[in-house]
Amino acid sequence: MSIAIELTSTLPEPGAGGAARPVDAVGVGVFADRLDDALPDGVDRAFVEAQEFEGRPGQTCTVPGAGGRVVVLLGLGPEDEVEVRTYRRAAAAFARAAHKQTHLAIDVLGSLPDRLDPAAVAQALAEGVMLGSYRYTALKSDPEPSHIESLTVLGEGDAHTLAAIDRGRAVGEAVRLARDLVNQPGGSLTPAAFAARAQELARLKGFDVEVLDRAAIEREKLGGLLGVNRGSTEEPRFLLLSWDPGGEPRGTVALVGKGITFDSGGLSLKPSDSMVGMKGDMAGAAAVLATFTALDAVQPPVRVRGYLPLTDNMPGGNATRVGDVLRIRNGTTVEVLNTDAEGRLVLADALALASEGEPDAIVDLATLTGACMVALGRKIAGLMGNHDGFVEAVRAAADAEGEPVWPLPLPDEMRKALDSEVADLKNVGNDRYGGALLAGVFLREFVGDGIPWAHLDIAGPAEATEDEPETRKGGTGFGVRTLLRLLSTFTPPDRAAVASRR
Repeated sequence: MSIAIELTSTLPEPGAGGAARPVDAVGVGVFADRLDDALPDGVDRAFVEAQEFEGRPGQTCTVPGAGGRVVVLLGLGPEDEVEVRTYRRAAAAFARAAHKQTHLAIDVLGSLPDRLDPAAVAQALAEGVMLGSYRYTALKSDPEPSHIESLTVLGEGDAHTLAAIDRGRAVGEAVRLARDLVNQPGGSLTPAAFAARAQELARLKGFDVEVLDRAAIEREKLGGLLGVNRGSTEEPRFLLLSWDPGGEPRGTVALVGKGITFDSGGLSLKPSDSMVGMKGDMAGAAAVLATFTALDAVQPPVRVRGYLPLTDNMPGGNATRVGDVLRIRNGTTVEVLNTDAEGRLVLADALALASEGEPDAIVDLATLTGACMVALGRKIAGLMGNHDGFVEAVRAAADAEGEPVWPLPLPDEMRKALDSEVADLKNVGNDRYGGALLAGVFLREFVGDGIPWAHLDIAGPAEATEDEPETRKGGTGFGVRTLLRLLSTFTPPDRAAVASRR
């Protein structure tokens, strides 16, 4: 669904003709500590109090309006605590409250605190409406879609603000794409179907994609991907994505995304309840692909390269057996002692291949471990890496976008837990403790020497279990906004500060 978004200084009168677009619902921002000052003319304070509206962030109150319009009060919290992301949340809540309306307008720019950039807030408003209006209805016989077709942002603006609105719409569309991919069943979003979708998007969105089929994957010696794929009737794919900026690039960033289109656990078969949601085990690949679709609109000053290994993990007759040894792209051999620890095997190939391009930094995203969810819950991603400064840059980007992450260590002493009697490494340790950290230590083995690298374990926040203003149950598109901000502000890290392996 496409939503038209425009900026104008005045709200069209009800029934206005000409080029003016009719407005069915108006969202008005309200600070919690200035409630009396912010209520629009004609809005009854007693009615608002009866609805228990207090102006809390994300809170809404729909009130009778004039001329047939719906008026929705949008809580922003105390004025001195408002941030740019507060407005994204408010716009998302507005879209949810007014989803049965067609043409919306939002009035908040005129009352911004001086410390906030109007263009940044305008971008957040566009993103918020795109996110709040999202619904996955492709497989519903009788869907209840959002009816929103347009948003009018009220306020004075220049070309900078207009460009920010366009960026916000592009970012919102990218997040929605990632959600669609995660929500699509694994039986239809096969590796081949994912690759075909990427090719279609590349033509539309201005980036390049090369698709490696099984024969090409074999030639490239991507043994981790081939090993995970052995039990499947669906052929694997490996996607190489590339995008270059218009001007002189500051450097090159490689993005790696885990693309397990369905994870049964392989011969280390998951219980049925644990398979629920495993169609979303490709959320990392979805986030990377979605990020590429917004690059032309956002125009970060860096080259961006993407590496997406795609397969499902099934227990077929030729599936990798416990105790089998796989040879990864960089020549490292791995003894597979748990076929349900498959994500790190396909990422090993991708990280090794990405490292060969000598990028200035690598970021990988993966729904990698349940252990990370045990440690951090469902809404916070684990963040690890080999370069403190680059890890902090990723964290700063995530914090700015309201996608919470928390740094976790990569203890050198855990490396010995991966020693194998028959191969260079084994893919799991000897016990269940520190699983998220051990997976990070494993991945670090496949990052080229001296290359700054950050790993995001998004197993928790990639899928929501309840509705919130910016998300619905199902895929969240977590990581897309973080990556786009990181790329936009990227400065090559000092390679001398990369932590050495011991």
